[in-house]
Amino acid sequence: MFEMLSMPFMQRALLAALLTGLLAPSIGTYIVQRRLSLLGDGLGHVAIAGVGLAFITSTSPLIMAVVVAVLGALLIETLRQRGQASGDVGLAILFYGGLATGVLLAGAAGAGTGTLSQYLFGSLTTVTGDDLVLIMVLGAIVLIPAIGLAPQLFAVCSDEEYAKVLGLPVRFLNYLIVVLAAITVTLAMRTVGLLLVSALMVVPVAAAQNAVRGFHKTMLTAMGVGAVAAVGGAVGSWYADLAPGALIVVVAIAVFVISWPLGKLLRRRRQQAELPDEGPVAAHQTTPTHPHVHSPDCEHLAVRHGSHVDYVHDGHLHAEHGDHYDEH
Repeated sequence: MFEMLSMPFMQRALLAALLTGLLAPSIGTYIVQRRLSLLGDGLGHVAIAGVGLAFITSTSPLIMAVVVAVLGALLIETLRQRGQASGDVGLAILFYGGLATGVLLAGAAGAGTGTLSQYLFGSLTTVTGDDLVLIMVLGAIVLIPAIGLAPQLFAVCSDEEYAKVLGLPVRFLNYLIVVLAAITVTLAMRTVGLLLVSALMVVPVAAAQNAVRGFHKTMLTAMGVGAVAAVGGAVGSWYADLAPGALIVVVAIAVFVISWPLGKLLRRRRQQAELPDEGPVAAHQTTPTHPHVHSPDCEHLAVRHGSHVDYVHDGHLHAEHGDHYDEH
């Protein structure tokens, strides 16, 4: 371990892995909430076009990939908002158009498949000092709004119409989410690669959803899982002489597999602790006032009941109904 930490390139690699492991799930939480889990793949493929363009113009692949990925994200979000293309069609355009353009440009620039593959599958040990500085700067640009605007971004991802009623700038926030996702994808191309980054955005979030309740807890837990998977995969690749990007994804999937039965056990215990042991619950009682406002992040057990959601609170099932709560 000390030998590994004494090497400057491994120090840079571990720090880059840690930052990527924190960033990818933080944005992935919103992507999963919007049911666009494959958006990372689409943006990763269009970023390949940026890498190919960088080879042609002799510029920084990371910077050019960020620019092209952000432009692609803005385009697909604009088409989605105007109803001119469905999410599936837009993602397909990103997938195939970006990948084909990147490969063609890289070939025209004389870059071999080995050069391109370090961006497709990651090349963690080749991260330079300049790359690390850029990753840290762009990482801060992503992480600050991802955490600071969490309530607003969550409202938009959950229900756009309700967010409009609240007076939120829905269009701007939608653009912000895809731009942050595009930056995150390109930052991860040196860690896990553009073809595997979507897994680091989605799998830790899925593992967190198995283990905890509430949006904020899910995001923080997912970031922890991502950091552990990224750093653990980087360290494991050093000792096992394996590809770090692939190992990082495998570690994340392993955590997800472990979280599945663990989450079921935790939910069962919470239900036993919160549901009343005996006695019938009133069939239907109306309470005009309620000291607590229930929400997906209020720490109370949510139970889907037909077309609405009940919240277990003090032995009762509370369902929001207009300006009051019903007790089932």
